[in-house]
Amino acid sequence: MFDTLSDRLSAAFKNLRGKGKLTDADIEATTREIRIALLEADVALPVVREFIAKIRERASGAEVRGGLNPAQQVIKIVNEELIGILGGETRELRMAKRPPTVIMLAGLQGAGKTTLAGKLAKWLKETKHQTPILVAADLQRPNAVTQLQVVGERAGVPVYAPEPGNGVGDPVDVARKAMDEARAKQHSVVIVDTAGRLGVDEELMKQAADIRDAVNPDEILFVVDAMIGQDAVTTAQAFLDGVGFDGVVLSKLDGDARGGAALSIAQVTGRQVMFASNGEKLEDFDVFHPDRMASRILGMGDVMSLIEQAERTFDAEAAAKTAAKLQKKGGKDFTLDDFLAQMQSVRKMGPLTKIFGMLPGASQFKDQLENFDEREIDRIEAVIHSMTPAERNDPNIINGSRRARIAKGSGTEVATVSGLVERFFEARKMMSAMASGKGIPGMPGMPGIPGGGGAAGGRKAKQQKLAKGKKRGSGNPAKRAGGGGAPQPQEPQPGQLPAAFGGGQNGGDFELPDDLKKMLGGQ
Repeated sequence: MFDTLSDRLSAAFKNLRGKGKLTDADIEATTREIRIALLEADVALPVVREFIAKIRERASGAEVRGGLNPAQQVIKIVNEELIGILGGETRELRMAKRPPTVIMLAGLQGAGKTTLAGKLAKWLKETKHQTPILVAADLQRPNAVTQLQVVGERAGVPVYAPEPGNGVGDPVDVARKAMDEARAKQHSVVIVDTAGRLGVDEELMKQAADIRDAVNPDEILFVVDAMIGQDAVTTAQAFLDGVGFDGVVLSKLDGDARGGAALSIAQVTGRQVMFASNGEKLEDFDVFHPDRMASRILGMGDVMSLIEQAERTFDAEAAAKTAAKLQKKGGKDFTLDDFLAQMQSVRKMGPLTKIFGMLPGASQFKDQLENFDEREIDRIEAVIHSMTPAERNDPNIINGSRRARIAKGSGTEVATVSGLVERFFEARKMMSAMASGKGIPGMPGMPGIPGGGGAAGGRKAKQQKLAKGKKRGSGNPAKRAGGGGAPQPQEPQPGQLPAAFGGGQNGGDFELPDDLKKMLGGQ
């Protein structure tokens, strides 16, 4: 959703790189580009004006003028101000001191309230260990009750639906009776799905207010379609005046709209965005973190969300066993079965394009990510499943005839099987080196994992190799003339520089280049 905005902001910052100091013209040009980017993203005009005024004021101050890197300083300012208009800190649900906690959903028709009710219930059940119940108080829309029952069944959550709906029944009475049902069956959370409105409908707005008075909710969440642009602000203000709400839920955040609603609602209404729905599956539901969303918009990734998602998906015990296999015998115990299991675990986190999109700098490879075919993973799985257990355990035995059989069994080409086997060996070698703390193979100077051998291990091996062969002569001509051998490396004393930087035993031989002496004032 924020791709266009991210691209425009990146272009605005690009012009600042390489500048030692910002001029008024630079600040004006940059803020103009940011203003155009926000307006094109359908952000409300009052929000844009206030946002640009703050950036211009801060960018004109000493915090940038005296900075060493103006581009980074301006990005920092824009990031902080974006976090501000997105709501500042992450806001959690208010839970009642005495259960049940009542959450009422309100919003326009078609905003996705019914599906979101199931997503919220599933999230509360699995993440917060609550026992929610869904209440079918939308008796206006055709088959709304049936839809909620289907969603509740998929989420594994009970649904209270005493009325068939389709225009039959009193939603206020249903909501009131639902409270007695929740207390009797000891449900900790009650989620009330109310009827949607077509625009600002006074009659249905009054109905929502009556349901609110009947159940006295702890949280009223306004569900808004993130694709409706600036009109979201008008609708949100109407609901705020007519019913009132405590937080906002953005649905359809995976759409191709320009995202202005997300950047406008919190600032205009003073109510924070609390959750975001970014797909059709019940798992596509996240807490809305303003700082992480601002980081995504600026192309800096969202590593924290990626880590949290991985922690929810991966089995810690299985991951530890895999790591142990990679550390022993050069990773030879790591088989194609393990490779397949790891790949399937990654897929559980969601589409690979979404996962890679959370990495910092992923915006540079946006075109490649968009063109990535998820079916490639299915083809890899088919190839591995077409192998015998012995072949998966030891891919070295896969010769020409075996490759032909595997290709035929998986419906692929022999070249595909050969490519998979080669990539597996390369991936195993790299993962084994990283797990053992030796850095990435083929990349000298790449530090290893803390506590492992890393680059230091490589240097030690190199020194041992040199010790076995012919001794190297000194790089100092005077020492060579004197017949001195190569000095053994010694650890520097506390407070002393290593020999490579002019310290150590032979630090007196070190001389600064003449040009550098002049730069330092002739010292």
